[in-house]
Amino acid sequence: MRYKHLTHKTAHGNKMAWVGKTLLTLLCCCTNLTSRAQEGKTGYQFLHIPASAHNAALGGANISIVEDDASMMWTNAAMLTNVSDKTLTLGYNSYIESSNVFTAGFVKAIGERGTWALGAQMLDYGDMDETDETGQVTGSFSAKDINLQTSYSYLLSDRWSGAITAKVIMSNYANYSSTAIGADLALNYFDEERGISLSLVGRNLGGQIQSLYDDGDKESLPLDIALGLSKDFANAPMRVSLTMDDLSHWDDVKFIQHLVLGMDILPSSNTWLAIGYNFRRAKEMEVEGKNKWAGLSLGAGLNVKKLKVGVAWGKYHVAASSLVLNASFSF
Repeated sequence: MRYKHLTHKTAHGNKMAWVGKTLLTLLCCCTNLTSRAQEGKTGYQFLHIPASAHNAALGGANISIVEDDASMMWTNAAMLTNVSDKTLTLGYNSYIESSNVFTAGFVKAIGERGTWALGAQMLDYGDMDETDETGQVTGSFSAKDINLQTSYSYLLSDRWSGAITAKVIMSNYANYSSTAIGADLALNYFDEERGISLSLVGRNLGGQIQSLYDDGDKESLPLDIALGLSKDFANAPMRVSLTMDDLSHWDDVKFIQHLVLGMDILPSSNTWLAIGYNFRRAKEMEVEGKNKWAGLSLGAGLNVKKLKVGVAWGKYHVAASSLVLNASFSF
């Protein structure tokens, strides 16, 4: 059974009407914010860095796999209705050189249908040299990007779930700092009998309320609208996923560069192997017509009673590969 917190499967007409209203609101908000996000500068790009090993292994943009995986809070909070009560998750991404991403989150069931989550995400750039106008080193400083978020997901019926996430995003570079507020809206439809999961997500709706400089222009958040489909096969231990990512930006981008493909091999209920390919990432990291494995990602995971661990490899920067690690424990 998919939804661990649901004790009965009675559909409610008013809840399904709420689904339609939420979907319409999501589409309207994303449409209105798309034009604004494309007009000015966009900051806080660290929000695009994968924070989930399973998500990273499937190409870094998956929003539709149905798993007991608390790290899905970073990409689609509607999937939190599948997560076990009182689950703590920790994550690490060796992004590039001295820059590392750290994540932590906690998931708690609220009643039969609700799930609440709290998460923190930090990109630490490490220590950097501080220089004067002549280039002489005068000291060092640190730089960090931080995202604090809380999510509430609700099981609307036996097949529909929805979620909203509120975010406070901060950047601290030496003596300069900025702050932004944002929100994610998410819906998921899951037909367990047919093994079909379909998700629609609008991420990073919002904007900056304090810029790095007193007289600086306000930056937009990296708005992302995504549509995802995953399909399980009853006669084969595998699952395939197709995600259409960054649908709010089409200028000078070919259709195929919005596609992310992923496949899970599921040898048992306690293990997974995954491979993914991100067409946009492969294109963006081309150097002299070659991308050197950019766009490709691999990963594996193991569940041992209440403990779940996952690891993934991928390239998110031209200069280096990244290793993503996740561990979660249900109390």
